[in-house]
Amino acid sequence: MAHFDDKRRQFLQFAAFGTAAAAWPGFALAEMAKMTNAPSSAFKPDVEIELTARAGAVSIKPGAATRVFQYQGKLLKGPASTLTEMPGYLGPTLNLVHGQKVRIIFYNELTEPTVAHWHGLHVPQKMDGHPMYAINRGERYVYEFEVKNPAGTNWYHAHTHEMTATQVYQGLAGLITITDEQEQKLELPSSEYDLPIVIQDRRFTSDNQLLYLQHGMQERIRGFLGDTILINGQIDRIIPVKTRAYRLRLFNGSNSRIYKLGWEDGTPLTAIGTDGALLEKPETFPYIMLAPAERVELWVDFSGREPGSDLVLHSLEYHGVMPRMGGGMRGGRGMMRDGLGQGSKFPLVKFHIAGKASESPQLPPVLSKFKRLTHRDVANPDKPIQIGLSMMHMSPELNHRSFEMLAVAEGEKIPVNTIQKIKIVQEDHAMRGRRGMGGGDGRGEGGRRGGGMGMMMSMAHPIHLHGQQFQILSRLIQDQHGSGYETVKDGFINSGWKDTVLVMPGEEVTIIKPFQDYTGLYLYHCHNLEHEDMGMMRNFLVS
Repeated sequence: MAHFDDKRRQFLQFAAFGTAAAAWPGFALAEMAKMTNAPSSAFKPDVEIELTARAGAVSIKPGAATRVFQYQGKLLKGPASTLTEMPGYLGPTLNLVHGQKVRIIFYNELTEPTVAHWHGLHVPQKMDGHPMYAINRGERYVYEFEVKNPAGTNWYHAHTHEMTATQVYQGLAGLITITDEQEQKLELPSSEYDLPIVIQDRRFTSDNQLLYLQHGMQERIRGFLGDTILINGQIDRIIPVKTRAYRLRLFNGSNSRIYKLGWEDGTPLTAIGTDGALLEKPETFPYIMLAPAERVELWVDFSGREPGSDLVLHSLEYHGVMPRMGGGMRGGRGMMRDGLGQGSKFPLVKFHIAGKASESPQLPPVLSKFKRLTHRDVANPDKPIQIGLSMMHMSPELNHRSFEMLAVAEGEKIPVNTIQKIKIVQEDHAMRGRRGMGGGDGRGEGGRRGGGMGMMMSMAHPIHLHGQQFQILSRLIQDQHGSGYETVKDGFINSGWKDTVLVMPGEEVTIIKPFQDYTGLYLYHCHNLEHEDMGMMRNFLVS
């Protein structure tokens, strides 16, 4: 019966692709034959990994084990350092090298369909983890790609249609690190001095089981907020360090929580990398905003600190990211019935100075060299592609459309091997300004349109674009006075390569994004995972 169901699913996929073929320029019937997805004899991998999604149980809190979903990896070919196990429920870290050819044989042992997305990597459409390629229990999918990204920190996670939020929440996520020759020459802190810091928020029942979405539609619109912070899958994490420099790879793995990273003693933060690559040179910030899916690499030097002392990294207070919804949410901090509000101040992780080090590396003045993209590089300098963000009638949408698996609007068709200017705008906020709706103070208060559920709401959205990384050209804000924008504006890193950008209420963010090498459907969506599952996702067709 399982074999019959598999053949029936493939037949339905073939039929869907056949129907869509006329609408997809460059779509070849040969793609249908590849749906059997056997390893390619022409692809000679340097690294081969078995990766399995399965149910499990781990000890997170004292008492009963917590039921989770997990990625489990097995290295079949490649350097022994390719896989690093993480504590708790997180999947193994994949440590890759620029230029490597990688084959990942992915197995699904869950009772529900799933698919893996290699977030931030520049790979062919079939290897990107589009939800149309989700596999059922007992099936496998073979991913084959060359690592084209420069040195940086990326990640992988489930990307199943209408199930991404729940599957990631239950544990289907892991880190990807990439190194290259340019990075290796810098002699940055490595091995035990190169620390991953995965930040997630969760809720637990009295018997230690994960608790998700208790409060209905308002909670889905706001996005899930937990009352317990986990670092690398563990609670109350204390990390011992020595009096020397470290490289911290911080990753926001939460469904919707936005962190404002800052040291308890006010020490500035030195950034050396963004979502997918090193910066050109180190940059210093009083705090750093980190939205869901974003990564930042920090150079942290504990040299001047006394052994036995502690340094705590906090999420600091901020305002202006949430809408008002009948008192259930506020324009500044999101009200929580249970736990930590969006924008509250709370500790994340404690670093304990456990001992002295005899020497420490120096911070390089130059980290990487890459081309800074400008208007002169884009194919559409005067006609940017627009991505409009809206929450009309509590329906998260992009350009007033919801996700359809194979749908592509005219404005979503992109010529391959071009560089495009893209403008991301908050349409709800702009419409309030034009129509005089709502309070208009930028805090996200929802102007009513017929009352009840029919309200317009501006809130912060982390927008992620699949495919190649992009660069931020500009940020414009309509009115930052009294909006809360002044509490976050100094924490945006706008100078490096990115794949996710936080767009605040009333803000217009213009990016420049290459669409090179590969054709096909590439997603763009809000990485508030509750919004994504509600349909705040669309396709670009690159052809």
